[in-house]
Amino acid sequence: MTHLLILFFATFSAAFMATVPPGLLNMNAAKTSVEKGKLNGIIFSLGVSSMIMVQSYISVLISKFLYNNPEVIDLLLKIALVVFAFFAIYFFVTAKKKTKGGLKPVKMSKKNSFFKGMLLAALNLLTIPYYSGLNAMWNKAGWIKFEITDILIFVLAAGMGTFSVLYLYTFYFNKLETKTNRFSKNSNYILSALMLILLIITLIRIFYR
Repeated sequence: MTHLLILFFATFSAAFMATVPPGLLNMNAAKTSVEKGKLNGIIFSLGVSSMIMVQSYISVLISKFLYNNPEVIDLLLKIALVVFAFFAIYFFVTAKKKTKGGLKPVKMSKKNSFFKGMLLAALNLLTIPYYSGLNAMWNKAGWIKFEITDILIFVLAAGMGTFSVLYLYTFYFNKLETKTNRFSKNSNYILSALMLILLIITLIRIFYR
C-alpha cells in the first residue's frame, strides 16, 4: 500500500511539473476559458487529461515489453540517454529564452472542447517517451510493478497531475499572467535539472552493465 502512495505522489508531481511551463495545452485551456467560459475550459482540460492517460498507459505497455525482453534493454538505455539529454537541453534552452509581451494561445476552430483537448494532447509526441522514462525509473526504484493496480495508479496520477495544472490555468490565468515568464523559467530549469539527473543515472547503469 505504501508503494502505491509513493507511486501516486511521484507520478502526480512529475505530471504537474511537466505541464506547468506555458505551452500549447495550458495556453489553449486559458484561451477556451476566456472565449467560451470556464465550463468549456474544464471540458477542454478533461479532454487533454484523458489523452494523457491513454498515452501514459501506452508508455507502461512499452516499458513492460522492454522489461520482459532484456535483450533490448541495452538499446533502451541508449535511447533513454538520448531522450534525457534532449529534454535536459530543451528545457534549459527554453528557460534561457526571454518572452516579451503576453503569451498568446494558439487559435483552434474545433467546436467540441473535449475532443479539441484530446486532439491537441495527441499531437504532443514527447508525452510517451517522457512517461516511458518515468515508468522505467519508478520500476527500478521499486515504486511500480506491472500489475493492474499499479498501472491504474500511474495512469490516474498522470491524468490528475495534468488536469490540476490546466484547472489552475483555466481559473487563474489572469492572475498568473503577470508572473508567467519568471514562473516558466524557474520551472524549466527544474525540469532540465531532473532530466540531467536521469541522464547521469542512465549513464551509470550503462557503465556498470
